[in-house]
Amino acid sequence: MHPPLTLHRHPMCAEIIEEFQKCHMDHPIGKFFGDCTKLKIKLDRCFRQEKAVKRKANFEQSKKLRERLQGLRKENAEAEA
Repeated sequence: MHPPLTLHRHPMCAEIIEEFQKCHMDHPIGKFFGDCTKLKIKLDRCFRQEKAVKRKANFEQSKKLRERLQGLRKENAEAEA
């Protein structure tokens, strides 16, 4: 199973998504018998890579936010003391 195949949500995988959708249109019965399996595997790999990139970016953003909050807490503690 894959997430919804919207191009705006998956810009890194747009080409593969279009190929996969075209394969499903070209092979309405064959898609059930593996005609589009190779594209599905490529699509899954692309989604994994995209998720890894997003995960790394989110981790970096959370690290910056954590450092900022620790700095504010430290300033707040010093002001109270």
